[in-house]
Amino acid sequence: MHETDKHPGSIRTEILIGKLLKMGVLISSAIVLVGGILFMMKAAGSQPHYGMFKGEPIALRTVGGIFRETFSFSSRGIMQLGILLLLATPIMRVLLSVLIFIKEKDKLYIVVTSIVLAVLIYSVFFGG
Repeated sequence: MHETDKHPGSIRTEILIGKLLKMGVLISSAIVLVGGILFMMKAAGSQPHYGMFKGEPIALRTVGGIFRETFSFSSRGIMQLGILLLLATPIMRVLLSVLIFIKEKDKLYIVVTSIVLAVLIYSVFFGG
């Protein structure tokens, strides 16, 4: 199928979804960059300990903890928020698709896309 053969609504839909994905990546990248700059400013002059691995603190392992750390201006919390937004971008794309299919009254795609959305949300919260 050639680009000009597409239904005008589907072209608008693709443009809207493309903008959503682009904005998600740009916003999350900017947030990670700000967090990274703050982290480097705080860590300036300190020596890394390469012989010992320390994972993320418990506070940064939950969505609530990430928000708490972000609002307390923790550089790690800000970086984690950026990563969280990056992970949420494809989920938002699927959610937008469900809404578009509802508007178009396309029952088959509403069901299929809703199942995909449910699987994504389940795996985020319960996938371990």
